[in-house]
Amino acid sequence: MDARELADLISSSEAVPGSGWVAGDTAAFGAALVAKAAARSEGWSGAAGAQAQAADLRERLLDLASADALVYQSALSALEEPGADLAGALAESADVPLAIAEASADVALLASSAAECADGASRADAAAAAALAAGAARAAAKLIAVNLATTPGDDRIAAAGRALETAEDAARAAFVSDM
Repeated sequence: MDARELADLISSSEAVPGSGWVAGDTAAFGAALVAKAAARSEGWSGAAGAQAQAADLRERLLDLASADALVYQSALSALEEPGADLAGALAESADVPLAIAEASADVALLASSAAECADGASRADAAAAAALAAGAARAAAKLIAVNLATTPGDDRIAAAGRALETAEDAARAAFVSDM
């Protein structure tokens, strides 16, 4: 699938894939950029480890994006079924976006390190990766807040906030490192 086909899929009138899927894939693309920055950085002694970690995060986020589409579809089905446990379905659907937010924060942290340590132009790719991951963490945190709106005080809301803060701090640091 090329980028136009992907954009067409996302902008269709179908509910799935939704923003959780897009957030997971966006953070996975950020991880891929970190892997690229590491692969192109012969002068960075930790490049091989960063490349391996980025590849693991990419795969995890792609799996989470797919899982999010399934969980979201289940929540939509519960919404349409009379007598279904909608609150329970929404609470269950918060787990995957939380995992996306936390993995996105991990990508942003790794990208921040790469923005500091990578060779030359690869630092810009790492900084961009951190920004993508921070955006994905923000999107996932919003989904958690919406899904758990009927259960304020749920620990997952606070955990998502921590992941978002970590990702945004890392993205800011990546941009400072890149300059």
